[in-house]
Amino acid sequence: MAYGLALITGATSGIGETFARELPRTTGLLLTGRDDARLAALAEELAEPGRQVETLAADLAGDAGRQALIARAAELPIDLLINNAGLGYFVPFVDNPAEREGEMIQVNCLAPVLLTRALLPGMLARAAESGRRAGVIVVASTAAFYPLPGLATYTATKAFDLSFAESLAGELHGVPVDVLALCPGPTHSNFFDRSGLPNLKPAAMASPRQVVREGLAALGRRTVHVVGSANRLAAAATRLAPRPLLRAGARSTMRRWGKRRRAGEV
Repeated sequence: MAYGLALITGATSGIGETFARELPRTTGLLLTGRDDARLAALAEELAEPGRQVETLAADLAGDAGRQALIARAAELPIDLLINNAGLGYFVPFVDNPAEREGEMIQVNCLAPVLLTRALLPGMLARAAESGRRAGVIVVASTAAFYPLPGLATYTATKAFDLSFAESLAGELHGVPVDVLALCPGPTHSNFFDRSGLPNLKPAAMASPRQVVREGLAALGRRTVHVVGSANRLAAAATRLAPRPLLRAGARSTMRRWGKRRRAGEV
């Protein structure tokens, strides 16, 4: 599916930056993130004659940043919305400052909802008029399927993203817009450094390019896509495994990661 203009949140690195690189050069871009300099460098790299590439530095943890982005995006004929920006902190809930807990909810949950609500009516109208389809990708996580002590709020926000995208796709069945919940597992990115998670073995991690390519291929073909065959099997198993067993296994894993971090193996 070819899109005319895509809005990508969290575009300064990792999966968001890779979406910007992997979309066809015929697709215009509105790139947003918190690092203005990185956005400008990426836009300069990706710009070419006839291609619209814009940037807007915005912190989606605050209302001012969200509203500034909505205002600019509403002026453009966006037909692909990629809700990618996300925050996570590996720390016991009671030890994490309340402000950080709130930031995760604002960025991971509120921002995708408000952006999608603001832009979707125009996307639907333009798609119906042009006879083409629009697209919405919500980047969730395999963490949406598990209870993970130490990442309590993060996993809850990703479960929200998954449910939001699935429910929205059901509402929009039969209209010219495709909705995808994209659920990557551990991915090579800055997320681990920012969140305080121990570095996992590279063999257990996907590349951002794999995540993005699988996501773009799945858009319009399914509603939920879990990246990687091993992750798909694990996610499917959560539907059958007793919740107490899942909690016990997750608690054991997260304790090991916590010990590794305290031992300096990060």
